[in-house]
Amino acid sequence: CIEEILKDFTEEEYGPGITNAIKAALKKLVSNRMFHKAKTESKRIDGRMLDEVRPIDIDAGMLPGVHGSALFTRGESQTIATATLGDKGMQKRLENVGGKGFKRYYLQYSFPPSCIGETGRVGGVKRREVGHGNLAERAILPALPTEEEFPYSLRVESLITESHGSTSMASVCGGCLALMDAGVPIARPVAGIAMGMLLENNEFTSDDEAYVVSDILGNEDALGTMDFKVAGDKEGITAFQLDIKCEGLSVQTMERALEQARVGRLHILGEMNKSLDKSRAELPATVPRMATFSIDEASIGKVIGPGGKTIRSVIEDFGLSNMDVGEDGQIQLSGFSTEKLAEAEEFVKKLVAGG
Repeated sequence: CIEEILKDFTEEEYGPGITNAIKAALKKLVSNRMFHKAKTESKRIDGRMLDEVRPIDIDAGMLPGVHGSALFTRGESQTIATATLGDKGMQKRLENVGGKGFKRYYLQYSFPPSCIGETGRVGGVKRREVGHGNLAERAILPALPTEEEFPYSLRVESLITESHGSTSMASVCGGCLALMDAGVPIARPVAGIAMGMLLENNEFTSDDEAYVVSDILGNEDALGTMDFKVAGDKEGITAFQLDIKCEGLSVQTMERALEQARVGRLHILGEMNKSLDKSRAELPATVPRMATFSIDEASIGKVIGPGGKTIRSVIEDFGLSNMDVGEDGQIQLSGFSTEKLAEAEEFVKKLVAGG
């Protein structure tokens, strides 16, 4: 244990900086041992082969009260992913240096201290949560239907309950399954995997003795020389992120890493297909139904009414969940009764007739 070793090397006796020097030496020693185990045995610190993915367990639809859910577990990394569908008024509002805007689809990643066995303050979103969430969000985005094909706003939350290696890629897998469980007609399932690399000397670029490992552990991330996250479907890559601690990567090493990631990704997709091979055919009963139509822009004020009086009246009289009127005259109604939606649409069209 590092604490026991440090007791024998105090700064009073050996000078300032001895603690950091011992920690760095121990880190280098363990990293070197990991490399030689891969070189001599083709195995890793947990006994896996270099290209072996940890056991995967999936439970899609495990939460009955939400629109879509999935429990995704890979080794000691686990996420509870949920998907929520809403109308246009539920889109995420953005305000940045480029101005104001809206996001129809967004993924929120939560990494509480409890997922790594710690206690701590749970407050605002931290840098890790922003970065990991953005990566997982981008990975799923290419597989989603357009707003014309599927008019719902989509929110995915990935709550990490256990972390020991690549929870962002677990969020891709769990988030995709949650959307499928909610009945979102995605083009193809998306999965992600994190690749690592073991080098004898981190001061040089990768060479023929660079050992690429699949589905890295937290130890391999901390002590290895690469964290290469690759996400995609069976056809290709949708998102990736690369961090290295050596001087560079050769083209040959990248080719090996990408091919090994492809094989691992296909394996994970196969495990996902065993639980849920395609999106649910019908939306859950808890998801409001939609009706969309357009009116003349000159009639928008008539539909809204003074102070929003008319629009509130339509929502109340027809039992709607919401009614959104766009600046271009497009109206979106949401509610749980298709009959009431049709009646509300007919009422609004009569209201603006000739207006």
